[in-house]
Amino acid sequence: MTTVPVPGSLRISTDWELDFYSRPILDAEGKKRWELLICSTPEPGQPQFRWLRICPANSVNSIWLREAIQASLEEAEQRGFAAPRRMRCWRSAMRTMVQRAAEGLGLELVPSRRCYHLVEWLQEREAQVYPQEPGFLVGPLAPPPQLIRPVALPWPETVRGDRWSWAHLPAAALADAFDWEVGFAGLLPLPSVVSQGPEAPAVSVPGIRLFSERRSLAMAGWLAGLEPVRLEICDNQLVLEAGLEDRWLLATLPEGEAEAAQAAFQAAREQAGGLQFIAVQASEDQPRFDGFWMLRDLPDG
Repeated sequence: MTTVPVPGSLRISTDWELDFYSRPILDAEGKKRWELLICSTPEPGQPQFRWLRICPANSVNSIWLREAIQASLEEAEQRGFAAPRRMRCWRSAMRTMVQRAAEGLGLELVPSRRCYHLVEWLQEREAQVYPQEPGFLVGPLAPPPQLIRPVALPWPETVRGDRWSWAHLPAAALADAFDWEVGFAGLLPLPSVVSQGPEAPAVSVPGIRLFSERRSLAMAGWLAGLEPVRLEICDNQLVLEAGLEDRWLLATLPEGEAEAAQAAFQAAREQAGGLQFIAVQASEDQPRFDGFWMLRDLPDG
């Protein structure tokens, strides 16, 4: 995606996504290259900000990072972008360093894997850019350590709903989601698999609907603070993954139903390019959403 300059009088305000980490490239001294990638979260009809800076291996610290982020803020201003409303960092290993750098600049940092566009950009670079670079590490690398997932915690009683149900929405309907009446929203541009091509109109996106006549708005506000990432069916539990490594138990499925539900949900997600959703409403016939989030499968940082 090309970054489009805008007039200096216009200040576009968005969230930003950040990744500061080593890449599979060795420099002249045999050390891994480090890069800082920053991009704005896409919004309909708005240009996007992208920014990249290479970090010397001996300068990987919060001081260098703070100075680099400051440089990105200055360049963003020249392109017509305001400072980010908040900045998301998706790698748990870098959380402390990024937090220090952001605090030094007065920026709000949200540890979150809801960095969908950043991950797409990184995957694009891994496939098309890094293999063309001198020093690219060819061949299999050591596998990342297996993450130990924490036990899923039950929802607090104060924001627990009355009931829930499986749901599906046509991709064509989600294309208009930015125009819906939603209290708390976490919307995404649709992946190409559900927005382009002859089969796109037939793609059905899976999700769940949560209902509470008295607590739907409180539930939606609480979910917004969690930074919901993806839905999983683990054994006989329906689990919401959120933030960097949080896991929340939404429901316990009957044993006879869990295996079939897992297979059906996984197949639907794959057809929809990993896209899922969570909707929060007071009742099934309520036209308004108190909360609505699009989610996508992502690699773990």
